[in-house]
Amino acid sequence: MSTVVDPPKRDRWARLRFSIIGPLLAAPPAPGDLISALTVLAAKSWRHPVCGLDVCFSVSTLERWYYVARSAADPVAALRNRLRGNIGRFPSLTPATIDCLTTQYREHPGWTMQLHFDNLRVALAGSDSPLPSYPTIRRYLKAQAMFRWAPPKRATEGALLARDRLDRLEVRSFELDHVSALWHLDFHHGSRKVLNRAGAWVKPMLLGVIDDRSRLVCHLQWYLDETAESLVHGLSQAFMKRGLPRALMTDNGAAMLADETVTGLATLGIVHQTTLPYSPYQNAKQESFWGRVEGRLMAMLEAEVSLNLELLNQASQAWVEQEYHRTLHTEIGTTPLTRYLAGPNVRRDCPNAATLCAAFRIEVARRQRRSDGSVSLAGERFEIPTRYRHLVMVHLRYARWDLTRVDLVDPRTGAILCPVKPIDKSANADGQRRRLLPVSTDLSPLPPSGMAPLLRQLLADYAATGLPPAYLPPPDKDPA
Repeated sequence: MSTVVDPPKRDRWARLRFSIIGPLLAAPPAPGDLISALTVLAAKSWRHPVCGLDVCFSVSTLERWYYVARSAADPVAALRNRLRGNIGRFPSLTPATIDCLTTQYREHPGWTMQLHFDNLRVALAGSDSPLPSYPTIRRYLKAQAMFRWAPPKRATEGALLARDRLDRLEVRSFELDHVSALWHLDFHHGSRKVLNRAGAWVKPMLLGVIDDRSRLVCHLQWYLDETAESLVHGLSQAFMKRGLPRALMTDNGAAMLADETVTGLATLGIVHQTTLPYSPYQNAKQESFWGRVEGRLMAMLEAEVSLNLELLNQASQAWVEQEYHRTLHTEIGTTPLTRYLAGPNVRRDCPNAATLCAAFRIEVARRQRRSDGSVSLAGERFEIPTRYRHLVMVHLRYARWDLTRVDLVDPRTGAILCPVKPIDKSANADGQRRRLLPVSTDLSPLPPSGMAPLLRQLLADYAATGLPPAYLPPPDKDPA
């Protein structure tokens, strides 16, 4: 079952901005034509990334985005909204207010946030400390791990100890003016079966990545399936060999629209374009190449009896590099290799393998189980480090085909905080328990200091009304 992933809010605006000005980066306007191109974009309406309503942007705004993205190594990251300078701080809370609220929580950890706020209002009445708003108090309590702890049904020592552990156009042929401005990616169902390691005959899938202008094959590889894992594996090799393109066109297959694929392309600053459903003609360059594969490569392998995946990949690579790249292409009037080298080229340098691997991952939110500091992911439980035990919701970044690398990330910045590992119950059975240090402020319980401020105020207000007593005390009786 596929996981529905909602992109983090920090990425929604960045992806919208990049989708608007990304085509200008792939096909830079001629000198003096930038403003006219931006004017055309400013006349269009776009879907708001949060509310979904139509929104328009001025020429000056689009111009600012264009220059920011053009000069950045990571255009999408450069187009993100800037974080507030005081994020994570509470300037409206004075030290006296913090002390009062902390003491109040330590005395009454079972109170609701609303009750804490109501009593804080009474406690600060007449003092120099202004009363913060309820949302501020709520955010502060959450940030400081001041959660509500319900009192145990039985206040035994064991119970107390247990409590303290917890997203119709016309058809026209097109060709971009720059190398690496657009790549085409597609899977092709092979016409021959191959022998797998289990001794069964299966039909392989051919992943091909082709540059739009030069028709050069950036990467070609056979796989036994059409999954996002195979797509990312082959596409990453294309990046390492030919650099990063400005845009990538695919069909609407499951692997092409997988969350890992979409997120990875956006992270690397590559515009992801998809064809219309049931419209293979939009990827005609790719379809034409498949005809060459079947008419020449597979025709030369028809007499090979024991065809396997390794031999098929070796033959495909030799045919592409030694024949296809060096043969006249009638559509472009030269060889793919010659046209690729002639440029002009708008490619970007490819990051290292670790960065590529980290890009093609999804980010999900999970609720941390306070009893043992664990979360459930893909049917497996992972341990969250104790220093992050105060987080109610944790954000995890991973690829669904690789649970050996799962990282805890900051939902505000996207920075990786630490890796998380699956629960090792055997190790936990014999492991020595460490004493947990406070997350921030000392929140150890204190005995109540007396009557709650709110109730004390209510008694005083009632007495000031001048109303008669609420009850008559019974007469005193002498002891028998």
